[in-house]
Amino acid sequence: MKHLSTKTHWQELAFISTIAIFGLGIIHISFALIGILCYISPLILYLKYKDKTWCQKYCPRASFLNKTLGKMSLHLKRPKWLNLKEVKDFFVIYMGINLFFALMSTMGVAFGRIESMPYVRLFMAFRAPIDLPQLLVLNLPEALIHYSYRVFSMLLSSVLIGVVLGFLYAPRTWCTICPVNTLSVPKHLKQNSGKRA
Repeated sequence: MKHLSTKTHWQELAFISTIAIFGLGIIHISFALIGILCYISPLILYLKYKDKTWCQKYCPRASFLNKTLGKMSLHLKRPKWLNLKEVKDFFVIYMGINLFFALMSTMGVAFGRIESMPYVRLFMAFRAPIDLPQLLVLNLPEALIHYSYRVFSMLLSSVLIGVVLGFLYAPRTWCTICPVNTLSVPKHLKQNSGKRA
């Protein structure tokens, strides 16, 4: 019987984390805060290894896209614009704005300056057509509930983009424009890439 290495074993099972976060968000939205690890962990690993360790070994989204779209992807020819620096930079800025507004709006709720938004908001602009069921009732601060919905919204929005791209082209096409992937390119490779362009 073939035994899987720890590395391969984790890559095979990482997709469960993505499903778990969304599933737990239905039980209670505060569980979506686990998703913050998907923003903090890549930073920690990059500071330690200065490479794409997160993307290559641990990313739950990459594993999820591989698992769900491996046999469904149309494998159309990937458009060249997905490789453009401007497109990659756009998604880095988009993620930054997302995080900024999530934090600022949460502070606004905490100080009573704005009302909480206890619903999923896709791509920062559109309220999801279906409200998220909440199977568990917990008496938590409105600011925490608000921030939990914002984190869930960010994760869901990026997964939806990833699923569309993965279905049309290749399962992990999202990785091409993923802000974590873009930001974790070592400096010397960025410079060499710029020279070739």
